[in-house]
Amino acid sequence: MSIHIVTDKSLVAPDVLLPGDPLRAEHIAKTFLSDVVQYNTIRGMNGFTGSYNGQRISVQGTGMGMPSFSIYAHELIDTYGAKRLIRVGTCGTISEDLNLRDVLIAQASDCDSGMNPSRFGLYQFAPTATYELLASAVRASEALGQKAVVGTVFTTDQFYDEKGEEKNELAKKTGALAIEMECAELYTLGRLKRIQALTLLTVSDSLLTGEQVPPKDRQNTFNSMIEVALKTLFP
Repeated sequence: MSIHIVTDKSLVAPDVLLPGDPLRAEHIAKTFLSDVVQYNTIRGMNGFTGSYNGQRISVQGTGMGMPSFSIYAHELIDTYGAKRLIRVGTCGTISEDLNLRDVLIAQASDCDSGMNPSRFGLYQFAPTATYELLASAVRASEALGQKAVVGTVFTTDQFYDEKGEEKNELAKKTGALAIEMECAELYTLGRLKRIQALTLLTVSDSLLTGEQVPPKDRQNTFNSMIEVALKTLFP
């Protein structure tokens, strides 16, 4: 048994959706799944398992940032045998090609975190999605008639960053479409632990215009992304 997820191993499915917000995890479970069982409440980080079209799937909140995300992903993989992880989160766009509520499929992640330099030293590791899930997500969005943009994101360790404007300009210069806080860690763990990993994001705010989706809506209204995630796993 792990420390932050405390449950019987049999209650966690091999396929897991990972929202940062534990209340979004609850919304997903209640909205999209049947026969739902809540398997975790430790630290208020909700975890649920249910059924979607006859397939078992879990939803686990992870908190914000790579360190918090890493704890829950490690435990899901190492203790509970998770095999396919899809982050379903939010991002801030730095591209004119992305508008509020658009869905972004992250193919790779740039990053300013110290976590991978600590792991790899001077080796320049490139965190990328698992191709099988990426291709499946593109097909899923097309089948659903849901516009989805594929591109690189910038994963940052700091939400309030004194060098944020400088980093954002570098991110735009190198082709990143949006900024978020967890993708690089998911893709790193996917490669190291030989599991499948993908990040789907809904644009919640624009760093170009200052527009943003109200916080309550971020919790309860980003259902298009969840539909793409579920159809990605279960075409």
